[in-house]
Amino acid sequence: MAKLSSINKNERRKLLVKKYAGKYAALKATANDESLEEGERLMARLKMAELPRNANPTRIRNRCELTGRPRGYYRKFRLARVMLRDLANKGMIPGVTKSSW
Repeated sequence: MAKLSSINKNERRKLLVKKYAGKYAALKATANDESLEEGERLMARLKMAELPRNANPTRIRNRCELTGRPRGYYRKFRLARVMLRDLANKGMIPGVTKSSW
């Protein structure tokens, strides 16, 4: 089990990203639009830098839904490899069976 503070920190980041998503997307589109003047693009980048650091979507860490483990994460199941294997062996995940050949 991951530290509860790490899990909560990641949840706060998710909320901040959701809060600033529209503003962040608009500024990013302006900053990347090559048809605009260089000054306008620079101002958009400076405004992006003024946003909270945790408002950037890349700062969100994928974590296991059950344990909060950040590594060995399978996006399809939203679980860490350890829990995926444990639940699959118990037959708790539909359609997943232990392979044998």
